[in-house]
Amino acid sequence: MSWFKPPRLPSALVGPLAATLDRAVTLAVATRHEFGTSRLDDDQLMARAASAAEYFAGIDSETYFDPPQPIHPLETWSIRGEAVDLSWLSSHRVQCDAVRAAYTSSFENRHAAVRLFGKEKRRPVAVLVHGYMGGAFSLEQRIWPIRWLDSLGFDSALFTLPFHGARAPATDQSPLFPQSDIRFTAEGFRQSVTDLRDLAAWLRERGHPEVGLMGMSLGGYVTSLTATLDPTLAFLVPIVPLACLADFARDQGRMPRGTRQALTYEQTLKRAYRLTSPLARPPRITSDRVLVVAGKADRITPPTHARMLATHFSAPLEAWSGGHLLQFGRARSLQRVGSFLRSLPRVDSTSLP
Repeated sequence: MSWFKPPRLPSALVGPLAATLDRAVTLAVATRHEFGTSRLDDDQLMARAASAAEYFAGIDSETYFDPPQPIHPLETWSIRGEAVDLSWLSSHRVQCDAVRAAYTSSFENRHAAVRLFGKEKRRPVAVLVHGYMGGAFSLEQRIWPIRWLDSLGFDSALFTLPFHGARAPATDQSPLFPQSDIRFTAEGFRQSVTDLRDLAAWLRERGHPEVGLMGMSLGGYVTSLTATLDPTLAFLVPIVPLACLADFARDQGRMPRGTRQALTYEQTLKRAYRLTSPLARPPRITSDRVLVVAGKADRITPPTHARMLATHFSAPLEAWSGGHLLQFGRARSLQRVGSFLRSLPRVDSTSLP
């Protein structure tokens, strides 16, 4: 999900209005999409989660994600020469046989898609990763503060998550990733990380001295996950991030009825998402390269998600007064992000493994 530029309001109305909009949009999305869970009874939910947990229990977390591969993007100039669109065949290969046919059925998703804004001189790059149902370049370049990043000396790259934006099949009304099939969702995270790491390696090879990640909502989850695998990242800034899919399911009422059943299901979900959870993997970048941004009135990914990530990465936490969509106080938080980016130590590539 994406942010809107909030109107000026009395401070007493900021939190309640932002929270109300978040709840209304969440309800509307859940009513329309439901991620397939509304058609499953409690026993089916438990069986699906237990089956996924059993499958992932037998996989080595150290080898689950593939190392970066060389890519050769097709470059197409766009929007009057201000940016270049990149497309390449994703090096991701589906690991789970049970979802291989469904996952690979989309031709559009086989190709990664990025829009790169930059100067003739190669500069550090901020790779920007959108939230659920986002990804259209025409929208994302208005949402993200690209000109502001340019003023700080950063190029920007709009990264498209699997099954979103240009990677979405034309026949689908909502993204296929994430979804209720945990194995399919895990492949989506594997592909996201694969394409991000391949892009980062290509950018550095192209001459950009440093590459960092900023992600919003679902993009905050993906970028945080990537930072548990890639020590070459210059920085990580998750914004109103998703941190735990089991907590999200609980908060959104997607749990079996009954306290004991709900607790068992939540614990099973956490085991099932173990390989693709940023909270279940040790950070690979130092805490001085991480800043987490929360929305105090966020009711889609509440501040608890941001706090969990800040604790996991031993990083500072910044918070604006608004919510997930109406981001009141964003300008002040961006000032904090700007100070953070200016103060970053240089990455010493000779010390990296």
